[in-house]
Amino acid sequence: MQIHAKKTVVAFHAKDNLPKVRREMFALLPAFGVKVWVAIRRKQELVRLAQLSYNLTGQKFKANDFYDDLVKRLFRNLLHKADENIIYFSRRGKSTRDATLAAAIKKAKENFERKMGIKSNQPTQIHSLYPSQNIGLQVIDYYLWALQRMYEKGEDRFFHLLAKEYRLIMDLDDTRNKEYGEWYSDSNLLGIEKIMPDAS
Repeated sequence: MQIHAKKTVVAFHAKDNLPKVRREMFALLPAFGVKVWVAIRRKQELVRLAQLSYNLTGQKFKANDFYDDLVKRLFRNLLHKADENIIYFSRRGKSTRDATLAAAIKKAKENFERKMGIKSNQPTQIHSLYPSQNIGLQVIDYYLWALQRMYEKGEDRFFHLLAKEYRLIMDLDDTRNKEYGEWYSDSNLLGIEKIMPDAS
């Protein structure tokens, strides 16, 4: 219990918090008025793509390559909406990768302009921080954890506590109906029965 308490003193983290703390967080989160957009990739499909790429090119994919691709997809249709964008990424490892993430955001803007004919040149700040340095990163951790529990463990009770705040969930590897994946929003609500089962 002391190990969990020490982690909670530093930052809230859904996986590490005690059930009592987690329950209080789930009760509090809807009051923040958060809007959540998520892009999902499946590990099996990423492994398949990495193997295919290696067979074709002889080059290995890195986890950051997939992550940066998700950044481009996730932000493409969002960056033109505000006068200024301030984006906080959860720091992964010792390197901030701000330059690489900035390049992914720039590419997202270019892709949006090419597709929609609308220039997205609003100023954009990018910050890579540890979750303990930014409450927003701790909040989004809870939303991602709830979604992950539903996808990986078939447990949807946490997702339902926060479901109204998910504005878009892009399940990019569920290509049963559309080649670009399945998108869940108010017009296509996500339910556990809709999730594509993992291949065995």
